[in-house]
Formats: sequence, C-alpha cells, structure tokens
Amino acid sequence: MRKTGYFISFAIMLVLQICICNFFRLSQYVVLSILPVMILLIPTGKDTIFALVTAFLTGMAVDLLGDGMMLGLNILALVPVAFTRKAIIRLVFGEEIYARKEDVSVQKQGLWKIAVAVFMAQALFLVIYIWADGAGTRPMWFSLARFGASLIAGVLISLFVADVLTSDNIRDSRR
Repeated sequence: MRKTGYFISFAIMLVLQICICNFFRLSQYVVLSILPVMILLIPTGKDTIFALVTAFLTGMAVDLLGDGMMLGLNILALVPVAFTRKAIIRLVFGEEIYARKEDVSVQKQGLWKIAVAVFMAQALFLVIYIWADGAGTRPMWFSLARFGASLIAGVLISLFVADVLTSDNIRDSRR
C-alpha cells in the first residue's frame, strides 16, 4: 500500500487525459496532452522496460477510450518519451538523482528545471504525434502552428500535473 498514492494519482491523471480528449478540444491547432509528463515522472527506481510498458498501456487506453480516430497514435508518440525518459532526467537534473535514489520533484529540483524537462518530453511527443497525425496531408505552416500552440498549452498544463504527481503527500505515501 506504500506506492498506491502515486499510482492512484497516475490513474486519475489518465482519466483526466481521456476526458480532455473526449470533451475539451480547444481548436484544431492544439493537441492538449499530459501523457508525456506522466511518463517522465514515473519513479526513477522503475527501469526503462517498466516505463515502456506503462507508456504503451497508457497510450492504448487513451487511443481506445479517448481519441479513437487513429488507434496507435498516442502509443506511437508516447513510447519514445518513455525510451528517452532517463536521458532527459540525466541531462536536466544530473546523475545525482540516480546516485541518491531520489525521484524527480518540483519541490526539490525547482519549477524551472521541471519546465525544461517537461518541454523536452512534450516536444518529442508532439513532433511524432503531429507528424503521424498529418501523414503528409497538411501544409508545413499548419503543422508548425499546431506544434507551437500545442507545446505552449501542453507545457503549462503539464507543470500543474507535475506538481500534483510530485507533491510531498503523494511521494511520502510511497515510502
């Protein structure tokens, strides 16, 4: 029961993402996704295989219950985020996270470092998502505008999600 706090929050965020896909479309220019931050902030003690499987299952759930138009689109964009998760964490936060066996936290690492890591994960997700969704049928200006608008909106909402997923109350319930 110690790790249930984080995983319950993860499940709630997954339901929130499905609701965003079904009921909260801002415009055709904005793909609003909190999936990259959810995968990025999986506890650092979990290995890459766990993150890949979690990304696959999470993406499948959103594809089946949320978007539904192109099955596999979220999976395709989310699995690379899981694959590069440890590299992003090492690049932004340093090797100390793994040496101390700590998890990424807004309280410990600060909002700016979290924002940089979220920006990187969100950008990777959106490049693949928008490329696959357009499949060469949309003009480059549209894809670039969609990328920019989606990146700004996604990073802003992901910072809130990061704060929720890394709050001390949730992390303390894991110990």
